[in-house]
Order: sequence, then structure tokens, then C-alpha cells
Amino acid sequence: MYDQSERDLLRMLADRAGIVADYHDIAGVCHVTTDETRQAILSAMGLRVASREELIEELTRWDNRPWLQGCEPVHVIRSGRAVGTWSCYVPCETTDETLLHVHWSLRLESGEQQCEQTEGPGLRIEETRTVHGRRFVRVALAVPLDLPIGYHSLTVCAKAGGSQVDATSRFIVAPERCYLPAQLQQGVRWWGIALQLYSLRSDRNWGVGDFGDLASVVEWAGRQLGAAVIGLNPLHALKNTTPYHISPYSPTSRLFLNDLYIDLEQVAEYRTAPEMNTRLADPSFRARLDAVKRGELVEYDAVASIKREVLELCYEAFLREHFDGDEPALQPTTERGWSFHRFTEREGESLTSYALFQALEEAQQAEHGVSATWVDWPESYHIPTSEAVGEFRRRHMQRVRFFQYLQWLAADQMCALVKQTQEARMPIGFYHDLALGSDRYGADGWRSQGVLALNADCGAPPDAFAPEGQNWGFPPLDPLRLRASGYQYVIELLRKNLRYGGAIRLDHVMALFRLFWIPRGLPASMGTYVHYRDEELLAILALESVRANTVVIGEDLGTVPDWVRHRLEAAGVLSYRVLYFERTHSGDWKPPAHYPAQALAVVTTHDLATLSGYWEGADIEARSSLSLVPSEQARSAMLSERQWEKAGILAALQSEGLLPPGVSNDPAQVPSMTVELVEALHQYLARSPAWMVLANIDDVIGTRAQANLPGTLDQHPNWRRKLGLPVEELTQDSRFERLAAQLREIRPSV
Repeated sequence: MYDQSERDLLRMLADRAGIVADYHDIAGVCHVTTDETRQAILSAMGLRVASREELIEELTRWDNRPWLQGCEPVHVIRSGRAVGTWSCYVPCETTDETLLHVHWSLRLESGEQQCEQTEGPGLRIEETRTVHGRRFVRVALAVPLDLPIGYHSLTVCAKAGGSQVDATSRFIVAPERCYLPAQLQQGVRWWGIALQLYSLRSDRNWGVGDFGDLASVVEWAGRQLGAAVIGLNPLHALKNTTPYHISPYSPTSRLFLNDLYIDLEQVAEYRTAPEMNTRLADPSFRARLDAVKRGELVEYDAVASIKREVLELCYEAFLREHFDGDEPALQPTTERGWSFHRFTEREGESLTSYALFQALEEAQQAEHGVSATWVDWPESYHIPTSEAVGEFRRRHMQRVRFFQYLQWLAADQMCALVKQTQEARMPIGFYHDLALGSDRYGADGWRSQGVLALNADCGAPPDAFAPEGQNWGFPPLDPLRLRASGYQYVIELLRKNLRYGGAIRLDHVMALFRLFWIPRGLPASMGTYVHYRDEELLAILALESVRANTVVIGEDLGTVPDWVRHRLEAAGVLSYRVLYFERTHSGDWKPPAHYPAQALAVVTTHDLATLSGYWEGADIEARSSLSLVPSEQARSAMLSERQWEKAGILAALQSEGLLPPGVSNDPAQVPSMTVELVEALHQYLARSPAWMVLANIDDVIGTRAQANLPGTLDQHPNWRRKLGLPVEELTQDSRFERLAAQLREIRPSV
């Protein structure tokens, strides 16, 4: 237990680390951060806080860090603003400052040497400090003018008498804001459809929606319906095992694609491997395949097993047909082989590390069982750069290459889809979803231990939806270590996810500013917010967005301070507006004219009831049947409130002249969601100034069950439900053509 002086030290250190002293939840209730929470979060950041002595040491180390490093690890310069100065910290025990010289050079991201010069003598001392009995000085040096946008490397060698310091820094030169197409700024308004890729069923797929199905959707939505954009669930790499590893929002890696989405019949080796016909004709194999194709739910384990068998045969044929020699001197002999080689070279260490993790996990689970995670592996395998891991790679390079091959196939098919959207003249094409985090026991958790706080979880504070708060179960990025690394993981993450479409949605965009941390093992109610360097993160986001010509949408639902939305708007990030939540202070539905222009508007999301489910109270009944509603009285109150909400929606439609003919404004007279009401609600959103509006396929075809029921694991078929109609019927469904015609009239896409 801390005494008062120790508590003061603890709070000082917590304040420096960005841990808030208190916060207000969505209802305005103030929550005060406890010392237990402070101590646990600081420990998760790798700081020692068990005693007064340790607290003093950590505070001293924190305050001395820039002086001992020589310069800050990151310096942001915004295009169009005054470039300013950067600081250099130099040990200078002599008072003869004529002996102080700073030699520095700046190498551009391209590798070109931009400038090299020596400053001094006569440098102005901005500040002095004594560190460990030595005198240090800080000098401010001018940033070079007219630097191109990018990540540039500063190298410093400073001398003062007999003292010398060598340091490096990353200069991030970024545009003022994220990419915004000229058409949007000139008044054009776009619309599109949204879907969960895994849920697509078709006569041709192998039990899960795949990139081949997505190609059919592009042809239909882009060319036939005139949609500007197709919204997708996160396509991140998953382990594809139920029940814990099928959520698109808890991937093994956010850097790579889910190989379950590969369209096998597009793979060249599927057509050339001599063993393929034998496997496809095998009665046992056919029976397994037919079972997963017929099922109403996606059977991830079974589908993954079937597809993996076929991909193994494809890989064996790939090596035979396109390479010569033995590992590790395997050499490409064809253009296809060289294409793969160029891909692995371009993806570099991140792909090698991902594939190495996959191979290691496969080997360890074969030996110790499927429940074994990387923290259960022999300790010599815990660190990706260890000698033991290097030896494993050398001995198992052919298997590592297999997982690289899967990513090559997935990336190649995804790039072909992007090209298809461009040929269909879709202004945006794909709108991807970037998950907030990844599984701590996955590939990213293993590779990125250096910047993750593995002894903490992310979540959300208490609100009406979750009175005890929410714990999402994955580790947050450590703001101090992330910055010290030059934000390399964030740069990679954005770059790899921005390359497959014209728009991206950042799940829980508030994490650019602050994130709700929960100490591992404590309830969510014991969590609190931790701040990040938002100016630096927003600069990286703007830079990557402009380079990729990709619009950024920030999922800003839940507890969002006004200042965060103002900053995001200034940064060119679109807001994410959901009809269910767009209410006035009195509880009425906001008129379309009151929506912000710099926004994407939707009726609902994957975590909420579909339109039909909402209208019929299916979500309330589902939660009640799973004992997620505390009492029958609470259930009745929720159903009564829903009736009141439905009355408000009907009144809002009526006020806009959109209430369908013959439809009463009394919800008791409208027990079910109709095609006409679906159309009216989307026309309501389309009348708003929001730059983009999306219609969910589930809503158009009248699906009742939602994709994910928060607070459940295997009690509800989360992330498994297939669409009620196959793609072949969707593309002929007159409901889509009718809705598309109405939306095209309100907001033509070109």
C-alpha cells in the first residue's frame, strides 16, 4: 500500500504516461482513476512502480529521456506550415560554448541525401539540465525548407569539448489532411452497398464467400446498379477456428489477408496440378465439400481444412512447375515464379515474420495440441529474432514459403478485384474496415511484442449498452514504445490496408487520441483512458491516405468528446453516422439536413440489429433468450421503448414526405419492416448532405438476425450466418434495382 508521498509520485508518473486522472462516460458520470489502476497500467507499460525508490527512478528516467537520447525519436512537419526547428540535446560540461558543434545530415525516404551540414560555434543555448551529474544543453536547429512528404532519416553527431552524442530521428513530413476526392468537395454525393464477405453464398463457392463471389458483386453493383462503393468487413488474416478465432475484429494479423477468401478455381495450379482431379473425385472429399456448401452457417474449421488440402496440392505443383534447386537456394525458373519472388521481396520482413509464425504455430500445435499459444512455446521461440527461430526458419523454409504463397494468391486476387472496380468506373471501389487490434496470441502479437502492452486489454467505459463496460480482449499499443520505434508498425498497418480500395473505415478512431485500457485480470469498470500523440498519428494517417488516394472514415460511435470530432474533421476524416443513434436532445430523429456533410451514413452496423430485426424486436428477443436481459420487466421496458422509437422513425419519414402510401404513422399498424419502408429509410439518409451513404444487403433482403451479438461467443452464430439468397439470385433481385434507381436519382455516382 502506498503512503501519501508515494501516491503523489505514482500520479505524477501516470500523468506523464498519459493516464487520465478521471473521465466522463457517455451519460456524463465522472469516473476517478484509482491508484490500483494506475499502478497496473504503468506496469503493463514496462515501468517499475512497486516502491518509492522505483517510482523516483522511473520519473527521473522519464524526464531525462530526451536529454540522454540526443533528440526526439519523431519530428512532424506539416506541408504548408512554417517548418520550425528541431531540438538537439548535447552533453556540454564545458562553459566554452564555442566548442559546441552539431554535424547532421538528412536522408530522404527515397535514399537521396538531402542535406548535410555542421552548425556552430555560436549556437544559442535554449535550455540546460544536469543529468547524472553532467551538464547538458539543448539547441534548436532549423528544419530544411521544401522537404517532400515522406519519412526521412535524420542522423546527428554533436560534440562539445570531449563529449559526443550520436542520435537519429524520423522526420515525418505530412500533408495537412487526409485524401479527399475533388468530386466530394465539389458537391457530388455517392452511395453504395455493404456486405459481410464470408456470408455470401453461391453455387460455386466452397462454403464461405470468397474473392470470386466478390467479383460477381462488383460486376453487379458497379456496372448494373451504378454503386460508387462496396463496403466490406475486415479481411484480415484469421486462424479460422471456432469459436474464438473467427471474428474479423480479432485477427491473428492486421497486416495480411484471410486466405480463406482465396477463390481456388482462380489459382493457376488448381488447373495444372495432376493430383487435383483425383482429390476432387474422392467421394469422402466430395461429401465434406457438399456438406459445407449446403450448410446455413459458415463452418470455418471444416472449410479451412478442405481448402487447405487443395492449396497444399497447388503449392506442391507451384514449386515443381516454377522453381529449380533445393532450399535454401530455390530459384525461380518462370515468370510466375519470379512474380512470387518479387512479391516476397516487396513485402519483406513483415511477410517473412508472418509466414514464420504460421509455420511455428503449426509445428508447435502438432506437438503440444491446438490450444498451445506462442507464450506456451519453448522460451527460445518467444522472440522472433532469436537464434532458435532463425534455425527453425532455415530448417523449415519450404513450409514458411507455403504461407507466403497463400498471401501472394490472396493479394493477387484482391488486386485484380481493385482493377475490376476501376474498370467498372466505381469512384471509390472497395471500402475496407480496419480492426482496432489483433489477438495477443496471434502473429502480430508475437512479432510486435516490443510495442504492445500485453498485460492490458482494450475496451470501452460503462455506458447504457454495457453498464459494466466492455473488454475487447486484445492488447493496446504502448504509446511510449510505439513512438520510440518511429511508429513503424502503424505505418506498415496503414500502408498494407490502404492499398486495396478507395476508402477505409478505422474501427474506434478515437484510439488515435486516447484508448480505454483495462489492466489484465481486472473488470472493465476498473479501466481508464490513456492518451496518445494524436498529432503524430494524424500526420501518419494523412500521409498514407494521400499516398494511397484513399478516403478515411473514422468509426466515432460511443463516448466521443466534441474536441475529438473537431480534430478529425480538420484532419479530413469522415464521421460515421448510424441512423439508430442520430437523435436530437429530445430523442427525436435528426432530419437529414442536420447530418454533417463530411460523413458516411448507414442505417445500422454489424453489431446492431438489422432493419427487420430492429423493427420486429428480434435483437431484444435474442438477448432475452440468452439471459442477457436481466428480467422480464426489463425485456418489456425494452420492447415498449422500441415501439416509441419506431413511432419516432415513422414521424421522421412523414416529416420528409417519405412515409410510403398506405403506411400508418402508428407502429402498432406496421408490425413488420416492408420493402417500401426499407427504401424510404435509405432515401431519408440519401437526402442528407453526408458524402457517402451505404445500404446493407441484409437490410434490403429482410434478414432478421444480426451478424454479431455483442456479449456472446458461441451462444449466437456470430460471424457465421450466410445470406438468405445466393449471389446468383441477389444479382437478379428487383428490390436492389428499385432501391438503386431511387438512390441514383438523389445522388448520382458520376
